[in-house]
Amino acid sequence: MNAKKKPMLQVIPVESDALRKEFLDFPSLLYRNDQNYIRPLDQDVEAVFDKEKNKLFRTGSCERFIFRNEHGTTVGKVAVFVNGKYKMEQPTGGIGFFDCINDQQTANFIFDHCKKWLQEKGMEAMDGSINFGERDKFWGLLIEGFEEPLYGMNYNPPYYRELFENYGFRIYFNQLCYSRPVHAEVSRVFTLMHSRHKRNSAISAKPLKKNQLEKFAADFTEVYNKAWASHGGGKEMEYAKTLKMFRSMKPIINEHISWFVYENEKPIAMWMNIPDLNQWFKYLGGKMGLLQKLQFLWVKRFKKNSKMVGIVFGVVPEWQKTGIEGYMIWEGTQHLRKHTDFRTTELQWIGDFNPKMMKIAENLDTTVTRKLATFRYLFDRNKPFERHPLL
Repeated sequence: MNAKKKPMLQVIPVESDALRKEFLDFPSLLYRNDQNYIRPLDQDVEAVFDKEKNKLFRTGSCERFIFRNEHGTTVGKVAVFVNGKYKMEQPTGGIGFFDCINDQQTANFIFDHCKKWLQEKGMEAMDGSINFGERDKFWGLLIEGFEEPLYGMNYNPPYYRELFENYGFRIYFNQLCYSRPVHAEVSRVFTLMHSRHKRNSAISAKPLKKNQLEKFAADFTEVYNKAWASHGGGKEMEYAKTLKMFRSMKPIINEHISWFVYENEKPIAMWMNIPDLNQWFKYLGGKMGLLQKLQFLWVKRFKKNSKMVGIVFGVVPEWQKTGIEGYMIWEGTQHLRKHTDFRTTELQWIGDFNPKMMKIAENLDTTVTRKLATFRYLFDRNKPFERHPLL
């Protein structure tokens, strides 16, 4: 570890509009020469720290800090939090939205500050870089595949890994991101299964339609609850919640890339994709005011989006291991190749503690194209470190 004199940084709680703006702007300054960086929407970041919007404040606490050097220059920022629903083998807090110059001593100062803050709240470990919220956004440190991030995905320079590991963090679990070219050859297994099920007149495939959101929300809810509710401790979806989600997604739904399979009109499988919003949001500089909303509509119409993101893939239990997924994938793939400009299918990350889901992703003819990691630091340095248990 670098033996330089430990810096004395000014620690500034983010409590004013000016400091909130600085917290949001600092990454853009830090990454100004990185062509792959896409600034997340300010409103998405701020929603995490809004006590009216983030229900985790009911059982947890969170603070943001900016760090300045002796010259008054901002050199880092972080959020540190205790999530009452984050159940671990020992009381574990979190740090997120970490950004720092390439200096180990500066990073150590920030980590020490977070450790002290968490210890005062009874925590015995800290995970990072994670979100004070769900795992679908702002979760994990990028360690491989330094390309443009997908919407809601963390992005950072390669040196962040060294900052974490040199301090003493270790990987608790890896987050594997899979993708495949839309026009790549489809597995012969899928085409054979497609041919087999195509002969069954009771089986049909239909794309999601915006003018039938109520129907498809109901079908989604039925398949999701049968396929996923009991998987990994998942909770059942309510139809009203699904319909609300579908309606909120309506402006960005592409009717050619989400598919449902039916047996005698009863939903048995689904493959839900949306365009990668970052392919449009990267032109907005993190803002979403009236001007940016008009700009978004223009960009959405005239700028081709080459990436789509798989958000849910499911088959009801009685149709699993029948090859129905091959039928669905080939039906959808043939259609979207003709009617869209998408070139890449991306999947949301899968933890390496979930070999069943990893196997499903591999069976979809995908490859790992980027990797994030959830790091853990145990305050008791003599305690044995254990990785996330396998599901």
